[in-house]
Amino acid sequence: MRPLVLGATPAPSDGPVIETPRLILRQWRSADIAPYTAMLADPPTARFITVDGKPVLDEMTGWRHTVVMAGHWTLHGAGMFAVEEKSSGKFAGRVGPWFPPAWPGFEVGWGIASEFRGKGYAAEAARASIDWAFATFELDRIIHCIDRENVASQGVARRLGAAPEREIELFGHTADVWVTRRETWAG
Repeated sequence: MRPLVLGATPAPSDGPVIETPRLILRQWRSADIAPYTAMLADPPTARFITVDGKPVLDEMTGWRHTVVMAGHWTLHGAGMFAVEEKSSGKFAGRVGPWFPPAWPGFEVGWGIASEFRGKGYAAEAARASIDWAFATFELDRIIHCIDRENVASQGVARRLGAAPEREIELFGHTADVWVTRRETWAG
């Protein structure tokens, strides 16, 4: 990490680190900006996880998206983890809690970079995030806001044992609120 000013270094990030068999869920680093920007530049990824559904095509916008992820931790004591593949050390996506103002509830969401899809990483990381959230917060339920057209994320939610509960409008699209309940969560 490079100093912000000669002789100064950024404050340490001391949030939780979760290890699964194949992944490390950790705090955000400046080294995540470029791969996260590349992930958001992919049109099928951006379609479901950027506010406007458009790819992120410049470094500044990618930096801003990364800062939002890291800042959620600072403001709320929780947030989406940067997901790292253990075997390669590469950034694989973002998964975890998300509850900005006016959000329909405490969510655990997921977004995996295209090169890491199809390996079960979203479900593996989401399962670990849900375990952590239920252990850390007094929650009866965790939601997952999923666009009606996002069939892959619907499959992840099903693998987690979540069920759709109601319909909402999210970023100009119809989405379903899927729910994972503490009393039925098996981890």
